[in-house]
Amino acid sequence: MKYISTRNKEFYVTSSQAIIQGISGDGGLFVPEEIPSISLDKLKELNYKELAYEIMSLFLDDFTKSQLKSCIDKAYDNKFDTDAIAPLVEVGDDYFLELYHGPTLAFKDMALSILPHLLKEALRINGIDDEVVILTATSGDTGKAALEGFANIEGINIVVFYPENGVSNIQKLQMKTQKSKNTFVVGINGNFDDAQSGVKELFNDKEFIRELKTNKFILSSANSINIGRLIPQIIYYFYSYMYLIGKGKLKMGEGFNISVPTGNFGNILAAYYAKKMGLPVNKLICASNENNVLTDFFKTGIYDKRRNLYPSTSPSMDILISSNLERLLFHVSGKNDSLIKDIMEELSHNGFYHTNKDELNEFYGDYSTEEEVAQAINDIFKSYNYLMDTHTAVAYSVANKYRDKCFDDTKTLVVSTASPYKFAGTVALALGINIENKDEFEIIEVLSKESKTNIPKNILELKDKPIVHHNNCDKSDMRKMIETFLKAGEHHD
Repeated sequence: MKYISTRNKEFYVTSSQAIIQGISGDGGLFVPEEIPSISLDKLKELNYKELAYEIMSLFLDDFTKSQLKSCIDKAYDNKFDTDAIAPLVEVGDDYFLELYHGPTLAFKDMALSILPHLLKEALRINGIDDEVVILTATSGDTGKAALEGFANIEGINIVVFYPENGVSNIQKLQMKTQKSKNTFVVGINGNFDDAQSGVKELFNDKEFIRELKTNKFILSSANSINIGRLIPQIIYYFYSYMYLIGKGKLKMGEGFNISVPTGNFGNILAAYYAKKMGLPVNKLICASNENNVLTDFFKTGIYDKRRNLYPSTSPSMDILISSNLERLLFHVSGKNDSLIKDIMEELSHNGFYHTNKDELNEFYGDYSTEEEVAQAINDIFKSYNYLMDTHTAVAYSVANKYRDKCFDDTKTLVVSTASPYKFAGTVALALGINIENKDEFEIIEVLSKESKTNIPKNILELKDKPIVHHNNCDKSDMRKMIETFLKAGEHHD
């Protein structure tokens, strides 16, 4: 299978080359030339690993069967706290897909547990012995999941940039306590879009790339701009559907809706890919918080980032430039690469672009206010004794709005992307728990006691971990920080 650039479809690479490069040299994103289809009957009664192989083998066809199976076995093992890997929980009329049972308690583990192994194999396939430098911007969860996945992997260095005041205290602690010589964590004085655009600029900095090459380093990415992040996310949508069929909740071929809390557009794009492969999805519900640039886009066809970014209680979605939307626009425009190049330049220079709203009708976009998020957490807990985090509450709230506005009672999968304990303060407040004068870990204890739920051990262990990363910089100094890290050799100072 060829992977082509969204900005020049004449340029193509293999799947392993796309994983190594992360982003195309022209600034575009790699997409499969054709999205493969799969028979649902073939997937019945497969466990998560077996399903992963069936789907990923269609996309990664320059990996041998044994290479791919080895990557899957190393990824989906006892680092997850359940054999199901991605369990479904029935809550009222909906089904919550819990994607936070991995080591960092967020959905990013689903792909970042396997990406390091895919990258190592991709380097072997292509006979590359340069060291890899992974550059990643994070709005909270990707950072720790990437650090965890790549920690101590020989020949790979990882640098994570996060917005200093744009992640939760637990997310920040998870990153700053990461101990391994090949990891480097930096707080940016700015928001996530500053970190993300800074990383993209470094990928397009020819002089920087030449300098790295001279020193036998190559750049790659662990963000969802890397196709190796996106493909593993397709698996759990098929897994959910097969689970619902197995439990008699759906009949084979019957449609369902998927509501995804959305910031960078990667997780919902994976659901779109699943639909194009043959998964019977009726409506893809794109759920935003008050940074509702995507809601406006799906309602009007106008993408306009010229607005203030609001720090919200669902910080992983505090994003105004949704990178993966470029891939969707490429597909729905009939692979019109020159159009994509033009509108991405328009976004960069003018801050907005127009597109054809009629091409977006597979999606429904809406958003939740901060009050609605808190109310949803409270309502679900009071009614069903189910504790959800703020991002999941956004998806649940918007799924209800869609149901009410469109009179659609189709069964809905609510994508649950993080443990409530990563956002314990906000969740506790939503439940009416008094947290005044309590620190992060006291709040976690109180939340556990009041909700009668267990604190994940990876959260508990954070309390006594020393902080090993004390780095901070402006966006303009990101390159300098990376060069210092690579020269030092002592990567955890």
